[in-house]
Amino acid sequence: MEFLPRVIDGRLSRWLRGQPAVRLEGPRGCGKTTTALQHAGSAVHLDANPGMTELAQLDPDRILTGTAPHLVDEWRLAPSLWPQITSRLGDQPLPGRYLLASSATPLEYRHRTREAAQLPVLRMRTMTLSERLGVEPQVSLAGLVYGDRVTGIRSRLSYVQLADHAVRGGWPELLDADTDAAISYNASYLHSLAHTDLKTLVMTRHQPDRITDLLTSLARHTARDVSLAGLGHDTTAGLGRDTVRSYLDALDRLHAWEPQPAWQPPLRTRARLRHRPRAHLADPALACAALGYDADRLADDPHRFAAIFTAMVIHDLRVYLEGTGAQLWHYKDETGLAIDAIIEYPDGRWAALQTSLGDHHAIDAEIALETLRDDRLDLEQVGQPRYLAVITGGTHGTTTRTRTHTIPLATLTA
Repeated sequence: MEFLPRVIDGRLSRWLRGQPAVRLEGPRGCGKTTTALQHAGSAVHLDANPGMTELAQLDPDRILTGTAPHLVDEWRLAPSLWPQITSRLGDQPLPGRYLLASSATPLEYRHRTREAAQLPVLRMRTMTLSERLGVEPQVSLAGLVYGDRVTGIRSRLSYVQLADHAVRGGWPELLDADTDAAISYNASYLHSLAHTDLKTLVMTRHQPDRITDLLTSLARHTARDVSLAGLGHDTTAGLGRDTVRSYLDALDRLHAWEPQPAWQPPLRTRARLRHRPRAHLADPALACAALGYDADRLADDPHRFAAIFTAMVIHDLRVYLEGTGAQLWHYKDETGLAIDAIIEYPDGRWAALQTSLGDHHAIDAEIALETLRDDRLDLEQVGQPRYLAVITGGTHGTTTRTRTHTIPLATLTA
């Protein structure tokens, strides 16, 4: 299959020019190795055969020697390499020496907080909708920050086609696969998570059926706020908080789920803020597979589709913001006002985005955004938003008279 450039390629290239080493992390199958090889001068793959991890123990120099940037793929399989890598970087901190790719974060590495801070991390995710479509996006987040307007924007993606993309997911190897094969892939991915991938990572007894139960609960709560107790009660087995916490920690280390934290801005009202994160699996298609949705069933269930579409938007925003230093939050207060995405930029500027599966609900989403700005926030402290935007699954994009943008997801990029 021909290599397709991804949004992350430009950022990875820039980081390698300025950093002695870069960690490229993300869920299994998202395309890390293929992308890393485009930037590497040499490579060693520790998952090529069982003997490679043994070689890393016996002769680490053999593993770590190569033309820069030297890719060490799945370095997590030999965490004993870590002191060797940091030692080499300390002796010769030249830009672009190592590219370290991994689909999981070893527990041993997490405990090395001082050393961990030395290496920047780029998190890679599955492909965005616009990356999958292979068309030139028409709207950029960066442009919106600097005042770009949205005019004459149109997506040719229909409602049914959007549902098809939702259940397929953004796995690069599925670009040429039919939808049934893609759905089977996502179901197999979930099975592997529960039965194989988490086996050495959970801090409690490995019970695949209970992990599957939790994955299904996370899927039901896609783009909704969650708690440990709530997730446990939602499972068939009634999992306890400690068990849920252990499983979520393992899923986090596999980059298989990525909670979206709640924004805590200063308010002008006495409304209390909600603090719970929202649940998101690594790709919204995994949630569809866990719940048994194909494209037709999803298209026939607008309520579920709306939650899956919100997850698609959050996924794509994370891809576009990766490496920029921006943070992605959601907002919810006790009055019920909920905003799907708050982008907080490193310089303190912010933007708010609401999702709408169809164009016909965009007005309601726009009203929610304006309520946040005009009635809730203490703008003297947080400042005016750089932009407000409604990201839709519809076909038309524009900038309204109140300067709120309506943008089809298929037309959006970084």
